[in-house]
Amino acid sequence: MTEDTTAIDAADELSEEISDASLNRSLERSAQIEQQIATDPSKFRMLTGDRPTGKLHIGHYFGSIANRVRLQNLGVQTMLVVADYQVIYDRDGVGQLQENVLNGMADYLASGIDPERTTIFTHSAVTALNQLLLPFLSLVTVPELHRNPTVKDELANNPHRPMSGLMLTFPVHQAADILFCKANLVPVGKDQLPHIEITRVIARRFDERYGRPEGAQQPVFPQADALMSPAPAILGLDGTKMSKSRGNVIEIGMSADETAKLIKRAKTDSERHISYDPVNRPEVSNLVMLAALTTGGDPVQIADELGDAGGGGLKKLVTESINEYFAPIRARRAELAADPGHLRDVLREGNRRANEIAEQTLSEVRAAMQMDY
Repeated sequence: MTEDTTAIDAADELSEEISDASLNRSLERSAQIEQQIATDPSKFRMLTGDRPTGKLHIGHYFGSIANRVRLQNLGVQTMLVVADYQVIYDRDGVGQLQENVLNGMADYLASGIDPERTTIFTHSAVTALNQLLLPFLSLVTVPELHRNPTVKDELANNPHRPMSGLMLTFPVHQAADILFCKANLVPVGKDQLPHIEITRVIARRFDERYGRPEGAQQPVFPQADALMSPAPAILGLDGTKMSKSRGNVIEIGMSADETAKLIKRAKTDSERHISYDPVNRPEVSNLVMLAALTTGGDPVQIADELGDAGGGGLKKLVTESINEYFAPIRARRAELAADPGHLRDVLREGNRRANEIAEQTLSEVRAAMQMDY
């Protein structure tokens, strides 16, 4: 038992070392990719997405949605998965799934996601995507799955909840999301790098073990690159991690009055002079960053201009800037939410396109595995 534990610990330490090296490589590679996108965006197909567990908030917007819109508008082929199957990997039911999916669609479209240029689809509607789980599971070991940070976190933080098979294989399902459409670009933060690593491992092992369709010069699956998110981490209004379950978020679709009331209760500190110091003054700096993101200004300069305005002055600026920034998005969102039939039509068309891509990929997989009878 002691020897086994030591071996696992050593593997974890090695994984952490690799992650540090991967981070540096990923940052360098991301800079190169941004240059390539500016020159020829058609070389890339991007996969991104969210779990539909509730209404999207400004953390989602500035953390990922705005960047998706930017890349889409630059001409990158974009696939956006509404990960409805992932809702049940750590829950006992689906909750208000239909409502959450439609709310998310309204948020996406109002924020600038264009269904003509971005294929929006759901896990549950793309059978061939999910069928890739079977061959992919043959390419990873149980210890490899247990070392994945998401799985480790679930084990550590939910000791009274038995881990489901779906939760354990979540990294493989995520690899299927990326590889079914042959995405070679996935925008992520540092914490998601291990998921890209296991996706690359699965793609490589598939080629090594099963090969390629007869006459094919390239592997069935490309090696996906992580595009490191340029967005800063945004805290919730209580100074902790922004989370819907903690009630510390500003939803994209909230009214101006609702936004003002939430910001009024936001945590600051007792010092009247405003400064941008994320390490020593995280709550104040978080509000300054929100003002910077919504005005296009520099956080240090904004803090200097506020000077001795105190928490009240800071909150007034943040309230005004957020409400002004999101006013057109919220107006468009209200129109979209009032027409759920249109939202469903957009999703059906995205599902149709995703199924065409998935069936073609699965056909190549069957051919490589000599299962095309």
